[in-house]
Amino acid sequence: MRHPFRAVATIAAAAMLITGCGSGDDWSEPHAAPTPVGSLGPGFLAPSASPAPESTITPAPGSWSGVHPPEGYRVVLLTIGDDAPTKALVSAVNEWARSEKADLRTIVAGAHDPIASISEAIKLRPDLIVSAGDSLVDPLAIVTASHLDQQFLVVGAELAEPTGNVTATDWAGASFRGEGLGSASTYDPASFTAERCGNAVRAGVAAVLHNVTGVIVWLH
Repeated sequence: MRHPFRAVATIAAAAMLITGCGSGDDWSEPHAAPTPVGSLGPGFLAPSASPAPESTITPAPGSWSGVHPPEGYRVVLLTIGDDAPTKALVSAVNEWARSEKADLRTIVAGAHDPIASISEAIKLRPDLIVSAGDSLVDPLAIVTASHLDQQFLVVGAELAEPTGNVTATDWAGASFRGEGLGSASTYDPASFTAERCGNAVRAGVAAVLHNVTGVIVWLH
């Protein structure tokens, strides 16, 4: 007979890790489209025109601080890797979710088949999927264009050719783009400070909540 502890370990190793915190909602009930609480501050967008798809906007520091998600905002954090920059981003997302009372679930993607993890996140039908970890960039580029009704936020990296449902927050020390482009020459793991990662999450969510999507939000 198969040893029960060995069976449990095998199942645990084969499965993707999904954890959750927040309101306890099972997400099976109807959920209204989220609307932002608060408005973008002066300098978040240029006054002349709406940003073009795939363009880069450079919001004034703190111009996103007045924007909050509605309570119970459904978010999946999709992450891969245990390097220091990824850990800093994951911590920032968790801290933001706690302070904003967002309903956060986390999926740790499998290194051998991250696309399966992305698909699992999409099946949950969250308001937003937040990606942390450079190894997710290329898999996201494959999947996201086929799910235009699902919003994605990539923090600390960017897709080379994002569709309108993919927003990124980036800065000079980050800028991983995948597709063989790799990291920018200015890449600096030390730039992934708690403050900068927190700003990346808040600025990116503020953009998505105000339908400023498909762009790169560049932080100073």
